[in-house]
Amino acid sequence: MDTRLIWLALGTFAVGVEGFVIATLLPAIAADSGVTITQAGYLVFAYAIAYAVGAPVLSAFTGRFDRRPLLAVVALVFATGALLAATAQGYAMLLVARLVIAASAGLYAATAQAAAVSVSTPERRGRAVSIVVAGTTMAVALGAPIGAFLSAFAGWRGTYFAIAAVGVLTAIAIYAMLPRGIEGDRRGLRERLGVVRVPGLLPALLTILLYMAGPFAAFIYLGPVTTRLMGLDAGVLPFIMLAYGVGAALGNTLGGQLSDRLGAQATVTIAAVLNIAFLLLLGTIPGLPREMITPFFFTFMVLWGIAGWMFVPGQVSRIVALSPSSAPLALSLNASFLYLGTALGALVGGFVLEHLPIEELGLVAAIFPTLALGVIYISRPRAEFVPRLG
Repeated sequence: MDTRLIWLALGTFAVGVEGFVIATLLPAIAADSGVTITQAGYLVFAYAIAYAVGAPVLSAFTGRFDRRPLLAVVALVFATGALLAATAQGYAMLLVARLVIAASAGLYAATAQAAAVSVSTPERRGRAVSIVVAGTTMAVALGAPIGAFLSAFAGWRGTYFAIAAVGVLTAIAIYAMLPRGIEGDRRGLRERLGVVRVPGLLPALLTILLYMAGPFAAFIYLGPVTTRLMGLDAGVLPFIMLAYGVGAALGNTLGGQLSDRLGAQATVTIAAVLNIAFLLLLGTIPGLPREMITPFFFTFMVLWGIAGWMFVPGQVSRIVALSPSSAPLALSLNASFLYLGTALGALVGGFVLEHLPIEELGLVAAIFPTLALGVIYISRPRAEFVPRLG
């Protein structure tokens, strides 16, 4: 394996840790900043919007630059944003820090995947991209739980200091290990966005937006779900995150296997149905006998992680099949719509916490994967919707 890809993946790992560990940090951030948990949730909304919009815009603007110095600088900007968050005095400064982190994270993820393709031979490009993307999977499975454990000892600011350190290490490694002269994609923003004209791509993008809004409406507010809804101590949050991360890693693998065996359309359909079921189940767990809630909730988080992350490989396969010749651009838009979905989820979850009983969170969140399932069904290619068993 090309060791240079490991350092590119280290950056996606840092980006992924920051993006997912925030779910366990929100209660502490809210208390420290003097805001409500819903207002703290707007930090996730702002991050998601900045990532979704910033990634294609900044990628177009920086397309002419050499990838090595660009990636190193972006990693340093990401680290700077994490340092700003760690030292933020007040909600406004923390919001600015998360906008800096989001813009640099989106640009890094898109540029790192393109760089992985450039430094690899044609027959190994798919594997190269998968190694870089695996940094995100590892962030969910291990990095975010470690960040949550760290916050229990060093506070949420300590977690951000650690994320900043990983960003600096990434910048140094990339500048030392990547070759000079890796050309970027010089296409302008209009040409990049023109890929939405590919038949079937817009419904696929709408699908991931709606799908992500559902589970993230609950996941972003994992803190109050754990303490207020389940009645558990906040100290179990790192273990809850670990349970979810293990499930996410298993789900990502399972989703890839199901996409190869049953087809991408069937895989995303199964994932959507399972997520509807899990979100509907969420509000019923507190009704169990008290001694059963903790083990059941941990089991629930593992299985929910599996179901949630099954969707991602299937969606990627759908996007590539729709537009093989412009797959990088289409996948970049897919990432943007994914983050738009998390932004919508942050708003929906915050609305429920402010205006409805928290027991209704799963029920309201389930509306969105249900809508996604409807889009999948309406836009389905007739032949592909039937599972391939051979």
